[in-house]
Amino acid sequence: MSFVIAAPEFMSSAASDLANIESALRSAHAAAAGPTSNVLAAAGDEVSAAIASLFGAHGQAYQALSAQAAAFHEQFVALMNAGAAQYAGAEAANTGPLQTLEQDVLGVINAPTQTLLGRPLIGNGANGITNAQGVGTPGQAGGILWGNGGNGGTSTAIGTNGGAGGAAGLIGNGGNGGDGGPGAIGGNGGAGGLFFGNGGSGGGGTVGGSGGNGGSAFLFGNGGGGGTAVGSPNIGGNGGAGGNGGFFYGAGGAGGNGGGGTTGGNGGNGGDGSFFYGNGGAGGAGGTAGGAGGHGGNAHLIGNGGNGGASGLGGGSAVHGGDGGAGGLLFGDGGAGGAGGSGGNGGSAFLFGAGGSGGAAFSGGGIGGAGGNGGHGGFFYGNGGAGGNGGDGLTGGSGGNGGDGSFFYGNGGAGGAGGSIGGAGGHGGNAHFIGNGGNGGASSGAGARAGDGGAAGLLFGNGGAGGGGSAGASGGNGGSAFWFGNGGSGGAALGSPTFGGNGGNGGNSGLFYGNGGAGGNGGGGTTGGNGGNGGNSGLFYGNGGDGGEGGSAGGNGGRGGNAAQLIGSGGNGGNGGLPNGAGGAGGTGGLLFGAHGTNGTS
Repeated sequence: MSFVIAAPEFMSSAASDLANIESALRSAHAAAAGPTSNVLAAAGDEVSAAIASLFGAHGQAYQALSAQAAAFHEQFVALMNAGAAQYAGAEAANTGPLQTLEQDVLGVINAPTQTLLGRPLIGNGANGITNAQGVGTPGQAGGILWGNGGNGGTSTAIGTNGGAGGAAGLIGNGGNGGDGGPGAIGGNGGAGGLFFGNGGSGGGGTVGGSGGNGGSAFLFGNGGGGGTAVGSPNIGGNGGAGGNGGFFYGAGGAGGNGGGGTTGGNGGNGGDGSFFYGNGGAGGAGGTAGGAGGHGGNAHLIGNGGNGGASGLGGGSAVHGGDGGAGGLLFGDGGAGGAGGSGGNGGSAFLFGAGGSGGAAFSGGGIGGAGGNGGHGGFFYGNGGAGGNGGDGLTGGSGGNGGDGSFFYGNGGAGGAGGSIGGAGGHGGNAHFIGNGGNGGASSGAGARAGDGGAAGLLFGNGGAGGGGSAGASGGNGGSAFWFGNGGSGGAALGSPTFGGNGGNGGNSGLFYGNGGAGGNGGGGTTGGNGGNGGNSGLFYGNGGDGGEGGSAGGNGGRGGNAAQLIGSGGNGGNGGLPNGAGGAGGTGGLLFGAHGTNGTS
């Protein structure tokens, strides 16, 4: 019997089922009693009377036996119910002392530290309350060895900050901060455990109050998120900053969003990741109107930088999206810049990793903001981030420049496109040792120049293409190679009712091998734009780039690029635009092998 396990609730359920069976049997017996106990004779003779008497006697005997079985069934059900009640009573009698024993043991364990330090050794801290004055009290600290910190109380009184979350001890999570009263700050989140545990989230700010900061972890754990601010009819509160990740492992907490208002609050910055491994937290979004986005948190050794938060709508180009956080020292990508009135810059990597892309600028009715610049790739490996697009407006914003690639291997990022009307394109990022230059961004509107392509790597790589020019604007120049690689092509210009923009020049090839880039075509107009010149080749082998065609009316064709000094053909000159544009001269061929380029037609 020492291994018998009893479940009182199952025994009670079984007794109830047996009682239902008993009731069904009684009903069946009652229904069968008349037809089987009082059998009528089939005829008036003695044989029929004897048969009827025999069957009737059997029916009466069955009814007597059924009554005995029913009595036994009833006794059995009663015993089952009594047994279930006895087991339940025994469990209750045993549970009470065990619970009391547990509490007594914890009381003995916690008494010294509770007396000396005001906190238990094991157990969760008590939550804060809202007292009679409308003040949120702080959450109590968790047990020194184990236990979560208590949550801070919510404040309801005007101008009263929320209660802070309690800190954990060795193992446990910090408590969340309480919400602040109107116009006040939310409570900060409690710190995570010394060994393991996450920081608590910051409390929210209400009606113009700012959010509380998230609590940080210590060794292993994530930082708590920053508190979010609630909108206000006046000035919105700022979002709280995210807590930092633990020393060995943990991500930074996200920044809280800023509150909306006539002037929006700024988003909180993301917390930094762990010193060893952990991503930075994302920045919080700015509130409407015009709150700046929070910056993304940084990684340290291994991890990605956090993305920057978007700014709130309104406020124009002066309001920036948050910058992306930096990637880890060893591995990790930079965070992307947040979108905004002006885009935030992408974060850079350090040794291995890609740069973050720049944030795009919002479109509006005034001056368009500039796109954010892309972050740079890591020292040993990684591509540069792309530049963000400029914002549209009465005056368009410039596109952001692409980030540079890694010093050893990585491509430059593409430049962002300019915003309409009149935004210049961003320049492509450069490669350094091995890699291609980034393409330049296209311009938008008359008078805005497109971005140039980035330069190729010193050893191998092609130059980036120049961005296309908008109506009446010149195309960007192609990037050049250095030792081995092709020059980038120049960007073409679009036509305009007045002056057609010039095509961009093609980039030069590498010194030892590669072809020069083709020049871009000039745009048409009442005065056509000139075609761009083709890029020259290097010393040993490569063809010159073709010159771009002149735009009508009257744009001159671009000059063809020269071939390599030894082997290669010269580029063809571009044709002049009708009716009287001059054709470009063809480039010279190589001294050993190669034809001269043909001159363009006039």
